[in-house]
Amino acid sequence: MFDCWFESGSMPYAQAHYPFENKKEFEDSFPADFIAEGIDQTRGWLYTLLVISTALFNRPPFKNLIVNGLVLAPDGMKMSKRLKNYPDPMEVVNKYGADAVRLFLINSPVVKAENLRFREDGVQSVLRDVFLPWYNAYRFLFQNVERFEREEGVEFTWSESSYGGSTNVMDRWIISFTQSLLEFVAKEMAAYRLYTVIPRLVKFIDNLTNWYVRMNRRRLKGEGGAEDCKAALDSLFSVVITMVRVMAPFTPFLTEMMYQQLKKKVPAFSGPEHKSVHYLLLPAARKDLIHVDIERAVARMQSVVDLGRVLRDRKTMPIKYPLPEVVVIHKDQECLDDLKSLERFILEELNVRALTLSYDKASYGVTLRAEPDHKTLGLRLKGAFKAVMAEIKTLSDATLTGFVEGAELSVQGHKLEATDLRIMYSFSGEKSAELSQKYEADSSEDILVMLDTTPDESMLEEGVAREVVNRVQKFRKSAGLKVSDEVTMHYTISPSDHNLNKILVKHLDYIQTSSKTPLRQKSGSLTKVSKTEVFEVKGAKLELAITPGHPAGFSEGSASSSAGGAPAQSWVNVELVGCAPAKYMRSVTKMIQWCGSVAF
Repeated sequence: MFDCWFESGSMPYAQAHYPFENKKEFEDSFPADFIAEGIDQTRGWLYTLLVISTALFNRPPFKNLIVNGLVLAPDGMKMSKRLKNYPDPMEVVNKYGADAVRLFLINSPVVKAENLRFREDGVQSVLRDVFLPWYNAYRFLFQNVERFEREEGVEFTWSESSYGGSTNVMDRWIISFTQSLLEFVAKEMAAYRLYTVIPRLVKFIDNLTNWYVRMNRRRLKGEGGAEDCKAALDSLFSVVITMVRVMAPFTPFLTEMMYQQLKKKVPAFSGPEHKSVHYLLLPAARKDLIHVDIERAVARMQSVVDLGRVLRDRKTMPIKYPLPEVVVIHKDQECLDDLKSLERFILEELNVRALTLSYDKASYGVTLRAEPDHKTLGLRLKGAFKAVMAEIKTLSDATLTGFVEGAELSVQGHKLEATDLRIMYSFSGEKSAELSQKYEADSSEDILVMLDTTPDESMLEEGVAREVVNRVQKFRKSAGLKVSDEVTMHYTISPSDHNLNKILVKHLDYIQTSSKTPLRQKSGSLTKVSKTEVFEVKGAKLELAITPGHPAGFSEGSASSSAGGAPAQSWVNVELVGCAPAKYMRSVTKMIQWCGSVAF
């Protein structure tokens, strides 16, 4: 007895009226490259397809099978019009954009045949964590391209020949990482593994925005000279336009908007075949631009920096405050050499004065000890847990070191996994008390990082100076000032005998240079004060008042700059009427529509 699923399972043959006609066409196209259906069809269409094809040809009717999970309501129930237990899809699209909804769905468990509880805040997080950083990197690129053209008096253009031409290690890293990504995407998409591609693309955006752009802001702004700036802009442009092409199938609207502006800087993209990003093939990876050694070194540097940040957070020490030393211990000399080559970036990112590299943790008195994960092991071992827990606490440093490096570990016949234990570091020997007070330690895989958390007085003062810079920058932002706006800030500190007065005077040049804002101690009454605000800094009240213009002789934040002629008019307020926004930006209305309640 056949039911309707038999008809559905006969689809590959029935649609071609095989075997009665179209025999060659059918044989040329069978089996299908791929089919796609929901997990609920496992016992329906997918089953009958397989049964009938096996009976007729002794092989499956498809080369690849893509199964998606079900999108459920936030409460885990099926979406129901009667219950109205889900947000209106069009409202979500109108609020966050179709691209955000698409990326949320294809980067969810649904693409791995698992169910998804749809939540609107998940779409919002895609906008906040992926689209806005990505868009800001694109916007930052064009802002500095325009600045470069204005300052150097030349038009910026990009071509394939400039791709990967920089000798800067960070430029070479992001270019290599991009080419490795292209290689990975091509391989995984050919195998229909969408679930591995999207997380890698999202990770790439994090590397681009939170590592490359942030660590090269000064170069991109031209502070290293015109030649270095051009190399950085070329590298960033290369990466952004490649990323736009790779992401086009997944976020078609945002990438098209970016592409329309990017192609204006690419003379080779002027023809009709380059009218849209969706007319272009995905770029092929260039193996000559892939530098595995640089990618490996930067990945290790990132691990050290991430661990250092964790240690700072653990001791509640903000990154603004310099620390004396970070010690990295690894048994492989190649790893230590990689980190040494990127020492400057580790020092800057962790704000430490020195980097010490070693392969001998015993010289620092570091030993490993283990604690069982009560929840994981207790549930699995039940009655045997108590005895196993007692033995875990007696495991030697050598045993645990081998376990961390990948060796198997069994306790009383029970094989333990990495998730079963919590590995902790302690100091042993005569100086254990001193070392435990001085260093905070943590590890990731086989890299051990120890952070000296005992800053001296000069470091604490420098940290306070950075706090003042932070308050000045916040005040500029709240006052609606742009980077190019010339103002002077007048300060008053209370109580007047607070140590902040001494620190501010001592580090005045640094504060002014970093904030690009002259600071003057308030004396008498001020005129033309546009805004005043009070901030708390280390128990003192810092009052800042803004007046227009720079004081005579101020240049690039230095109080000791040589005097120069004052402008004829120190302050001009210009209101632009009827001017279109910058070419690379959409209208404010459109951006609000994309971003919802998320602010730039």
